[in-house]
Amino acid sequence: MAGPTSGPLYFRQLLSGRDFARDDAVALQMANFTYAIGDRGTGDALLVDPAYRVRDLLDLLESDGMRCAGVLATHYHFDHVGGAAMGWEVEGIAALLEQVQAPIHVQRAELPWVVRATGVGEGELTPHDSGDVVRVGHVPVELLHTPGHTPGSQCFLVDGRLVSGDTLFLQGCGRTDLPGGDPEALYESLTRRLASVPDDTLVYPGHRYAPEPSATMGETRRTNVCYRPRSVEEWMAMFGR
Repeated sequence: MAGPTSGPLYFRQLLSGRDFARDDAVALQMANFTYAIGDRGTGDALLVDPAYRVRDLLDLLESDGMRCAGVLATHYHFDHVGGAAMGWEVEGIAALLEQVQAPIHVQRAELPWVVRATGVGEGELTPHDSGDVVRVGHVPVELLHTPGHTPGSQCFLVDGRLVSGDTLFLQGCGRTDLPGGDPEALYESLTRRLASVPDDTLVYPGHRYAPEPSATMGETRRTNVCYRPRSVEEWMAMFGR
């Protein structure tokens, strides 16, 4: 993926199995994106969804002259924050906390799910509500609660960018047939909770499920099949399960 941005904002998109965890078969298959968001002036950075190979991610920050000052978790699934599923054990926030003492920012509704998935104690997690702002150095990151894929899925707005996790992909959206999924809630998140996101905002998803790693919100709204239904009834007929 592209290297870090220039200017005071540090923003880097990293693809698992390619930019880090290169020899991890699960990372190669899942094609997760991890993001680093920071302030070049202070050297502080937040890691979004660190999983698979925490040491690789910390080393990448260090090579850019940055240090991990916290974690933003989009949701509880093992490929985003670590844990066990389907016979796989994936490294994540529990391993990171063994190396760096930093706050783990989660949406309040996701708190018990993250605890169960990762084994990290509730006292080590920092719960948030929609609209909260987390600052890394002097860079503000707005947290948007977008339930549906999971109860506490959240997206992050920073400097004209939307880090959308598994709520919204460039092609498609998060599945709702896993524990905690809710198709009607996801429809509301896509059409109402993200309605205020301007068309020129760049969308950075949680997986590389499209040829391009990012696209504008306007293009995504025009081309993504998830925006074709014009009512919750149409949505449920297409995506409800």
